[in-house]
Amino acid sequence: MQETSQQYMQRMDGYVAGRDPVKLQAAAAAKLAKLLKHVTPAKARKRPAPGKWSIAEIMAHLADTEFAVGWRLRVVVGQPGGQLQSFEQDDWAAAMRYEKRDPRKSLEHFRAVREANIALLKSLTPDDWKKSAMHPERGELTVRAIAEMTAGHDINHISQIERILAAK
Repeated sequence: MQETSQQYMQRMDGYVAGRDPVKLQAAAAAKLAKLLKHVTPAKARKRPAPGKWSIAEIMAHLADTEFAVGWRLRVVVGQPGGQLQSFEQDDWAAAMRYEKRDPRKSLEHFRAVREANIALLKSLTPDDWKKSAMHPERGELTVRAIAEMTAGHDINHISQIERILAAK
């Protein structure tokens, strides 16, 4: 049974568990770089099971998601009350050929966009963190909720990569 949007949000919240989402996000690129340090191209492209993403696919997903998160943050801050757009991650994975992407290049893209998004978050006022917009699946999302969900998303996928690497 596929997880509902509400269940997904609760799971991401659980990963963050009251910790600072900006600090968690700021640490993600270094954690990913450490995990990728000794990963061979063959290991990066090997799927752990049918229908499950490889490390290369996860890294491409993280990089592309960071672009989407950056856009969403800017919509909420710049046009509070507006509409956020969702995307289908599996469609993106197929269309952008995640299976062929170099995970280290994906990490570079992730890191660059993440740095810009962290700079934006650090520049916001307390009132900015309360601004919100409507997501078609998740309902009203504040800047804080997006930041926390993004931190949880990082933790989720870092754990996924760790499990793949541990399963020799």
